[in-house]
Amino acid sequence: MPPASVRVTKRAIDVLASLVGLGVTLPLFPLIALAIRLDSPGPVFYKQKRACSLQNTDGGVPETTTFWILKFRTMRTDAEKNTGAVVATKNDPRVTRMGRFMRRTRIDELPQFINILRGDMTLVGPRPERPELLADLALAVPYFEERMRDVKPGLTGLAQIALGYTGKLPENSELSDFADTLQNPFDLPEAAGALADDMRIKLLYDLAYCAALEKLPTYLGTELRIIFGTPLAMLRGTGH
Repeated sequence: MPPASVRVTKRAIDVLASLVGLGVTLPLFPLIALAIRLDSPGPVFYKQKRACSLQNTDGGVPETTTFWILKFRTMRTDAEKNTGAVVATKNDPRVTRMGRFMRRTRIDELPQFINILRGDMTLVGPRPERPELLADLALAVPYFEERMRDVKPGLTGLAQIALGYTGKLPENSELSDFADTLQNPFDLPEAAGALADDMRIKLLYDLAYCAALEKLPTYLGTELRIIFGTPLAMLRGTGH
């Protein structure tokens, strides 16, 4: 668990950032809502259960808590009618025209300032996954669930600003030299392009952020780098 100095500082940043974020963006909510309704029928907001932090119970058994995340709706209302819970992909056909724009610019995540203010989430942290998918990912990627141990999910994060939507490794990444080791290491044709490869890379970034929480100076440096790097990622349309 991060030391008290990090936990207190992180919560202070969360409260301040969420209040400022809501103050700046709330006037835009009616316009965003109108655009969503004109683009496709259905509700403006979307509420979905997501996995929160991984914590040990009294019996010492790890348990993942959950919360309800708030987003602007970016998909058709029947997006999972025939498939159940599936990971969204790049150019996902279920995403509406307005939804594609919101996902690219992260506008769909603005309501999560409310989650941050309530303490469900933090400003910076690992991306919150759906509980139904987390179990499968933990089986395919060893220790995947450890990215959430005593760390709340974040609106933005190191993996979110450095990687693509699912965690695909960019060509200019510092991990590019290790791509052959991290992605399909046994060179199996049927495993080429597997989601598990992208998630394995995503895990490395998330664990690096978790390690930075061990001391206040490293936490502040990493936190500020991510916060100030997020607008650039939004302008580039990456990280989503």
